[in-house]
Amino acid sequence: MTPPLASDGVDYTPLGVYTLDMHTDNKKSDKQKLIKRLKIIEGQVRGLQNLIEKDTYCIDVITQTSAIKQGLSGVEDELLKGHLGHCVVNQIKRGETDKATKEILKVYQLKKK
Repeated sequence: MTPPLASDGVDYTPLGVYTLDMHTDNKKSDKQKLIKRLKIIEGQVRGLQNLIEKDTYCIDVITQTSAIKQGLSGVEDELLKGHLGHCVVNQIKRGETDKATKEILKVYQLKKK
């Protein structure tokens, strides 16, 4: 359960304990949307395995791998949006600009891969 903001509007959640639940006002539905997306991707991966087991035409397999990568990229984008919009913003508000900058650069490097 996400603790509410204090009456002074400050987020007193312990450092390093931010989770997806804490990033939005519409927490449950956002989390459920991501879980739904991941379940779809899970099904796609199982389907991919079946395609390979059945010696399916290469282009059909590659098309499926592309769809899976796009799905994962969408999940990653949503998580990144929440992290930058909440965690990094709160770090900056607390004066932890070095930490915020390092996290932004780390995410940038991960996204380039």
